[in-house]
Amino acid sequence: MSSTATTATLENVLYEKKGAIAYVSVNRPKVLNALNAKTLRELRAAFEDARQDEAVRGVILTGAGGKSFVAGADIGELAKVTAVEASEMTSNGQAVTSLIETLGKPVIAAVNGFALGGGCELAMACSIRLATDSAKFGQPEVKLGVIPGYGGTQRLPRLVGRGRALQLILSGGMIDAAEAYRIGLVNEVVPADGLIARAEAILQQIFGNAPLAVKFAIEAVDRGLEASQTEGLVIESSFFAICAATDDKKEGTSAFLEKRAPKFAGR
Repeated sequence: MSSTATTATLENVLYEKKGAIAYVSVNRPKVLNALNAKTLRELRAAFEDARQDEAVRGVILTGAGGKSFVAGADIGELAKVTAVEASEMTSNGQAVTSLIETLGKPVIAAVNGFALGGGCELAMACSIRLATDSAKFGQPEVKLGVIPGYGGTQRLPRLVGRGRALQLILSGGMIDAAEAYRIGLVNEVVPADGLIARAEAILQQIFGNAPLAVKFAIEAVDRGLEASQTEGLVIESSFFAICAATDDKKEGTSAFLEKRAPKFAGR
């Protein structure tokens, strides 16, 4: 757990577990769930708990209040930071997005409104992104005299391509959910009243598969994106071999041949 916050003392983040799913909601609706230092610390505590809890197999990240996922950084806080403090701020933000990305468990962003700046960066760190019709995405940092600092300049071009990413980042403009879907920033656009249910349904489908295979598939994709295709194929081969040595592989292949449902144990 984080030394600066525990899940028992969270104030700006709602965190609960139901079955194998952990639910994380940024809970500052009066400021459209803007990220400040305290909220980042609490997000880190929640996701560290989810990572360590073996009963948790997936996470849904959303924003409280219905109007915003996360509308970006706390501008009042940003306005006062020095260069040294800004470096620490980006390090803390990048630590949270990297934690989400490398959790070893699927994380679904349920984007229910504004996902701007740090909010867009949080969503991009997730495994899968769902959005309501009213969702808006953008990286408006250049309008404030800075650039994206929580991974936006790196994850956005990897998701949508260099040209589209630069257009979004340099213009500072917003796009709606339909455009975000068109360019590949979100996986699906769903009705607002079915957003969480759809995220749960996707996770339940994933939960039917071997937990270690899911974990290693995520890692193979993420590590492969940082390498050449030739190096990525070596990474894939290594994880495939690790999976082949697991009890779950024996169970999965046996169940298939015996025409029954598998009972995976995660080992």
